[in-house]
Amino acid sequence: MLTLTASPVLVRTKSTAHVKLFTVQGSNFPSFLPKEVENIKDPFARRLATRIERLPVSVGFADRSIMSSCVKPLIQSERSPVVLLHGFDSSCLEWRYTFPLLEEAGLETWAVDILGWGFSDLERLPSCDVASKRDHLYRLWKSYIRRPIILIGPSLGAAVAIDFAVNHPEAVEKLVLIDASVYNEDTGNLAKLPRAVAYAGVYLLRSTPLRLYGNLLAFNGLPLNTNIDWMNVRVLPRNGTYQTIVVSQYICICMYVLQSQSFASHWI
Repeated sequence: MLTLTASPVLVRTKSTAHVKLFTVQGSNFPSFLPKEVENIKDPFARRLATRIERLPVSVGFADRSIMSSCVKPLIQSERSPVVLLHGFDSSCLEWRYTFPLLEEAGLETWAVDILGWGFSDLERLPSCDVASKRDHLYRLWKSYIRRPIILIGPSLGAAVAIDFAVNHPEAVEKLVLIDASVYNEDTGNLAKLPRAVAYAGVYLLRSTPLRLYGNLLAFNGLPLNTNIDWMNVRVLPRNGTYQTIVVSQYICICMYVLQSQSFASHWI
């Protein structure tokens, strides 16, 4: 079995940072990750998975703290921290290739799982509507980061990022959107779709055949075993019991789409 693990040593600098790593024997994956993580072959995914933590985040919509999954920085810098959000039906492992490059560049980098996805402890089902996702991210920022951030969001994560930036401008210095799931104009007939059709569309988006085909379109000459492994990384959070909440996320997608017009006009 391929094993790549590391433990960090934090080094503070003004403009650059150096990360020291030492090798540890054994898988060393956090116990809350699904057991299927052992089957992942991608060394970047395995390495980043060893660094996933759960931090307690007190929120206004639940009577207890949510143990929230994220990857914390190895370094601290005087420059603005970078916070990475992921896309639909994914996790912080989406950033497994980018995260080490940002750290090598001396950036204080966080990868945060959006409420309702990833590896947070959601066995006691909290609210996961748009306002709850925003509140959760804000409370995490206020508890652990406490400085204006460079907020990066791809796809649905861009909608979450815009919503957060509009409602908490004091927390965001810069906003970076990648293939954003937002609209500059009216969403038109999307707002009139029956709920059953919306559910069917989202189930299609998260289906295994479509994910495999999407990888083939995006990467020329991608070997089948690599394609399957990457798909397994993407769907890894679904193997946890806390993903019973995933169905309620579909309505949130529609809500983000419908709200994104005013958000986009403010930032884009």
